[in-house]
Amino acid sequence: MTKFLLALHVIAAIVAIGPVTIAASMFPPMARKALAEPGDTQTLATTRLLHRICRVYATVGVAVPVFGFATASNMGVLGDTWLIVSIALTGVAAVILAALVLPRQASIMEGIWDAGGRPITVTPRATARLAMFTGIFNLLWATVTVLMIVRPGSTTGA
Repeated sequence: MTKFLLALHVIAAIVAIGPVTIAASMFPPMARKALAEPGDTQTLATTRLLHRICRVYATVGVAVPVFGFATASNMGVLGDTWLIVSIALTGVAAVILAALVLPRQASIMEGIWDAGGRPITVTPRATARLAMFTGIFNLLWATVTVLMIVRPGSTTGA
C-alpha cells in the first residue's frame, strides 16, 4: 500500500505542481510582452492561458499533500524532521501561490485590457514583483523535492 500511495503522491506532484511552476514562470515575461505589444492578440491569449493553467493546477495540486500525508502515515515518518520541514515549506509555497502569485496574475490580466477592450498600463514593476514571488515559490518546491529525495537520516543509503 505504501508503494501505491507513494506512486500517487509522486504522480500528483509531477502532474499538478510541474505545470504550475512552468506556467507561473512563463507568465511574467509573457505579460510584459502583452503590455509592450497591446494589439498582439496571440500574446494576450497565451498570457490568459498561462494564468488559467496556474489557477486550475493549483487546485489540483491539493492532491499532492493529501497523498503525501497518507504515504508518510503508512511509512511511520510523520514525526521526522525532514518531513516536518517539507510540510512547512509546502505550506509557505501554497500561501505564496494563493496570496501573492495568483492574485497578482489576475491583477495584471485585468490591467492589460479594460472592460472596453482598450489597453491600459500595468507598471513593469508589477511583473518584476510577480516574477520574484514566482521564483520564491519555485525555489520552495525545488527544496521540498530535494528533501523528499534525500530524506536526511534515511536508511535507503541515498
